[in-house]
Amino acid sequence: MNKNSPVNEKEHDEIRVEVAFALPERQELVVMSVIAGCTAQEAVELSGMRMKFPEFDLDSLEFGIFSRPLNGLDLPLPGAYVLEENDRVEIYRPLLNDPKLARLERVRIEQRNMRKERDKKNKEKKNKRLAQK
Repeated sequence: MNKNSPVNEKEHDEIRVEVAFALPERQELVVMSVIAGCTAQEAVELSGMRMKFPEFDLDSLEFGIFSRPLNGLDLPLPGAYVLEENDRVEIYRPLLNDPKLARLERVRIEQRNMRKERDKKNKEKKNKRLAQK
């Protein structure tokens, strides 16, 4: 295959991708062009996220593409997933709270508040009845 073949030219085309990482108080989205054939892992390295978030060990975090995990099941692992035009690589940090437990706690608080309100109304009704006698 010679250097001027379309296949060789295609290998050096650039594609636009995004790399995103978010904390509760800070979000970072890097839009960049990479050479076609770039993997998700390479894009994360090229994005500079390691320097922007030195407190995180990016090698231990999980990645995904538009909320789909790069886990080797649904999609290939980050080092094997070849990016496509307009892909967004997302870096997933550990959650501070388990969403299911947080929702359960909110429901408990809401139920407790409803019981307090109900008890308050019942007490007011009782006091009103006693005052009428």
